Amino acid sequence: MSMQKGGNVPVPAPAVRVELGWQAGPGTPDVDASALLLMSGKVRDDGDFVFYNQAVHASGAVRHEGKRPAGGALTDSLTVALASVEPAVDKVVLAASADGGTFGSVPGLYIRVLDTASGAEIARFDSQDATTESAFVLGELYRRQGGWKFRAVGQGYDTGLAGLATDFGISVEEPQAPQPPPPAPAALPTPPPPPAAAMPAAPPAMPAAPPAMAPAPPMAPPTAPAPPLPTGQPAASIPPPPGQPAPAPAPPAVRLTKVTLTKEAPVVSLTKQGGTSGAMRVNLNWTSGTAGKRLTKKLGRKAMQAMGARGALLPPSGELDLDLCALYELTDGAAGVVHPLGNNFGALHAPPYIQLDGDDRTGAVTAGENMTINLDHQARIKRILIFVTVYAGARSFEGLHATVTLQPQYGAPVDFSLDACTVPSNVCALALITNTGSELVVQREARYLVPEPGVSPQRTVDYAYGWGLDWSPASK
Repeated sequence: MSMQKGGNVPVPAPAVRVELGWQAGPGTPDVDASALLLMSGKVRDDGDFVFYNQAVHASGAVRHEGKRPAGGALTDSLTVALASVEPAVDKVVLAASADGGTFGSVPGLYIRVLDTASGAEIARFDSQDATTESAFVLGELYRRQGGWKFRAVGQGYDTGLAGLATDFGISVEEPQAPQPPPPAPAALPTPPPPPAAAMPAAPPAMPAAPPAMAPAPPMAPPTAPAPPLPTGQPAASIPPPPGQPAPAPAPPAVRLTKVTLTKEAPVVSLTKQGGTSGAMRVNLNWTSGTAGKRLTKKLGRKAMQAMGARGALLPPSGELDLDLCALYELTDGAAGVVHPLGNNFGALHAPPYIQLDGDDRTGAVTAGENMTINLDHQARIKRILIFVTVYAGARSFEGLHATVTLQPQYGAPVDFSLDACTVPSNVCALALITNTGSELVVQREARYLVPEPGVSPQRTVDYAYGWGLDWSPASK
């Protein structure tokens, strides 16, 4: 049962999953979950803000897990290890922000608190009175008499995530407005021509030598004037006098920017977004619905096993098993594939600089499947095609709802959702990353491919994008 605004309930679990959910659809803004760790109503510093650009608190107690589709709905989740929250933190604010609209256009907005261990619902609050708000504090976890409680809040902000974060003491980086070019200097008047030189008069007679005088004492060298402060330069950037320590630089403000790729705007430059180094996490999250269960129920497990290796390796849950994969080509001509088959998980600090974190064979892992790309070696990367295949549990992507997120260590995250699959496809090209020589560019593909009879999904992607690899059978 949904709580009333202002109501509170005890939270007996040592760790909880906070799920923010809403009904996705055309014209519905994207929604993001965030958390602020407070001490006496304010954050201690900008590190106490956990959101899509700062996914893990330094203590490890609060994490942003990312989006997962759930049928026609979407969820964005946080995990809070209450037993690990620092003693100085007395409250964890649970917020939502709308990107590209207001919450009046977001149907079915709710927040749930679930026991991480058992999955049991501890609390739920449905927001039903949103209008022009672009950010909401939906709830809060707070300490009370040695334990934790959850309160349903429902406080809206018209100033978006930036206004909400600023209200709790976060320093938010403002977008830089383009500076107008300086005005052209005025033309100087042409000086008149010099007059004709006159013949010099005879030099005057030299005066008699003055009497000898005692030499004047040497004068101290003049103190050089301080250089003028350039326009727009903060006083802290002036070099300190000799012998005095330089002031500590101010920490950078929190960046709230992010990029959502669509059919109309499918391309973004990671270079222009600041994603030029560090590790970039590629995440695939999905909800399989009932596709795998329908197939198992229709054919039976023995019939599935009789289909060969794919049926025999069907997870016990009967759920859809997807594999996140990547074709790569390096600037030295080396090319290959990173995928779970044959344990080709790649390498992060050696070619191909791409590594799978693991293989979620059920879709039940909250974090989904993840791949990491080492952007410190992007100069050696020519192109990467990220794709996904159906390994077991269904014949195609029918009924699949998936979200792809590329999270550079530096720069704005890039995300997009897959459209509904309307063809008998078991392989989908997700995103193409290309090094143009001056930029690293991400292009949303979201392209379902249909293999020819006897052709593997991996080879189908190879043919479609002209990689030219030699393939041999492999399995998990």
